[in-house]
Amino acid sequence: MNDSAPVRALFPTPNRVAIFRALQLGDMLCAVPALRALRAAWPQAHITLIGLPWALSFVDRFASLIDELVVFPGACGFPEQAETDAGLPSFFAAMRERRFNLAIQMHGSGGPANAIVKHMGADACAGFRQPHEASEPGFIPWPNRMPEPHRYLALVHALGLRSADDSLWLPLTEHDCDEYARLLTQHRIESERLVLIHPGAQWPSRRWPASRFAQVADGLGAHGWQIAITGIASEVPITTAVLRAMTTPALHLAGATSLGGLAALVAHAQLVVCNDTGISHVAAAMRTRSTVIASGSDTRRWAPLDHDRHRLIADYPACRPCSFRDCPYDHACALNVSVERVLEVALGQLASHSHAHGAAPVVAQAHHPRRARKTSHAT
Repeated sequence: MNDSAPVRALFPTPNRVAIFRALQLGDMLCAVPALRALRAAWPQAHITLIGLPWALSFVDRFASLIDELVVFPGACGFPEQAETDAGLPSFFAAMRERRFNLAIQMHGSGGPANAIVKHMGADACAGFRQPHEASEPGFIPWPNRMPEPHRYLALVHALGLRSADDSLWLPLTEHDCDEYARLLTQHRIESERLVLIHPGAQWPSRRWPASRFAQVADGLGAHGWQIAITGIASEVPITTAVLRAMTTPALHLAGATSLGGLAALVAHAQLVVCNDTGISHVAAAMRTRSTVIASGSDTRRWAPLDHDRHRLIADYPACRPCSFRDCPYDHACALNVSVERVLEVALGQLASHSHAHGAAPVVAQAHHPRRARKTSHAT
């Protein structure tokens, strides 16, 4: 932790801050507690997110925390985008022109991500380092055993900043609430008995079988719950497979919502049944109970922090945690989780807390009144 002392002394209140985190929605939501602490400490700083193209919507939604998005062009060793270094020279030149006071590596454990941050030409850098990397000012050892939100709060603390809240947050706009109202009318949603089944995940290795989601949905439907199958547009083949395997009626909402509309839907639902993926973090942010089937993932890192509101179900074969997009074995981590177990947990949550949503959804302005943001591809 003392490695960060020189950074604190040199820039106690930096004016221009870059944060490198070119990852997906769930990853970004897990970083919100740390982003909230940075903004509280540096209310006048211009904070730039170096992220993926989709994160424009994230920056717009979290305008109170982040001022602009610069799109990371991708690099070898970063599988979220095309793995090529072709765009790096112009990217680094553009970043050096911005003369950041501080560049923070919040992308991962160190290694290549640290190299990216150090080439941006900031006056000082901070982040994580792996065991084989030398100790240097601003970089702390990667906290391998912490949940994801706590990792980045550890970095915040190492920078000498305070934080008291580790909860996730996803503000809803008036547009999101209007979208939910349209869904409510169009599909005759009954929020007091609404359960969302979200069978998709970016990696096949993280997906519980669609046929088993269908059985759980049927079981919940038989107990009187209104079932809605959700997902993004690219997950329609998965959600359609669930619907075809079901024997009870269900709403098909995959591809029918924006992120904000889906978040509003989650906020009004009684339960979300899903894989360990971005939607589980949305449920945590909206204080909606969830039953999460975790296949392959590192549950110590990604499980929701509130173990009562969010129940995680997992099996632990020797090959776990998994780093494969497609399981090269027998997918035991998924197949060893039974329909009966998931249904038991889900019904138990609904029986105990069927009307408990926690805090009401927050309606926030879509744009922060203090700043106008912009997006750059740094080319």
